[in-house]
Amino acid sequence: MIDVKRLIILRDLAEHGKISIVADLHRVTPSAVSQQLRALESEAKVQLVYREGRGVRLTAAGVALATECEQVLAALERAEGAVQALKREPSGELRIGCAPSALSAVAVPLVAEVAKSYPLLRPKIVQAEPEDAVRMLKQRVLDVAVSYRYHLLGTPQPAGTTAVGLFHDPLVLAVPEQLREEVGDKGLAALRDHDWISAPEPSSCREILLHACRSAGFTARIEHSFEDLRSALCLVATGLAATILPGLLCENPSPGTALLPLPHPGRTIEALVRAGTEAQPAIAAALALLTRNAAEHPSSTAWTPDVTP
Repeated sequence: MIDVKRLIILRDLAEHGKISIVADLHRVTPSAVSQQLRALESEAKVQLVYREGRGVRLTAAGVALATECEQVLAALERAEGAVQALKREPSGELRIGCAPSALSAVAVPLVAEVAKSYPLLRPKIVQAEPEDAVRMLKQRVLDVAVSYRYHLLGTPQPAGTTAVGLFHDPLVLAVPEQLREEVGDKGLAALRDHDWISAPEPSSCREILLHACRSAGFTARIEHSFEDLRSALCLVATGLAATILPGLLCENPSPGTALLPLPHPGRTIEALVRAGTEAQPAIAAALALLTRNAAEHPSSTAWTPDVTP
């Protein structure tokens, strides 16, 4: 019988490609990872990895076994859910990872609703960008991840997860108020020689900004990098820069800032859970509340554009 924990190590090696990264994920030494892989090969009675230079690669058998891992884990999650469903009501910890831009609009209302509706559940919020949240979700550090994906970037749904779309979050162009009319007439091209603010690399928000400007025929001159794009609106108000950011971050802009809609597709705010956990009582309750809150108070309508560039 194949050991599931060793199978997870193989899956993580297939995803990340380096034993050192897998060791960090599992908080063990690289030699311990290698030992577990050798034991898995003994169980499977086939070679799963081979040395290539200083690293390792999966054999065809290794790839095939790693691919099956998600289905095995999903089946185990469903079995656990069947047992948990026998409880009278959801209880225990509910660990929620959330992208910073969705904390106030999505995670905070969720925690408030959970506390009111399910007193035996203990919700905990962890701020995490999508890539980190997915890693934490698959390592069972999180139960639910509130994340996002940009349509233009074609980012696939992470393997081994189930995604529940919540709402669409449009893109917004933030410019100094004195440029409102010019941008309204000429569009993004009016900002060809202007300075820009964006998130530090690597960032999907930065990729979207660069893509939008290239579509308008120029390369954005990014002079400022802000982790918190909501704070970037303060610099826009001074007249020194412009930015493109999600609508969720545009509430209460600084005076002197004009917020204009963009025709480019925005992003989808979604909830991610491990495949097979959808019916587990605590997670099912969280997904139901997230879906209801999104329908009743869609954040994508919290900001209404006033000018079309």
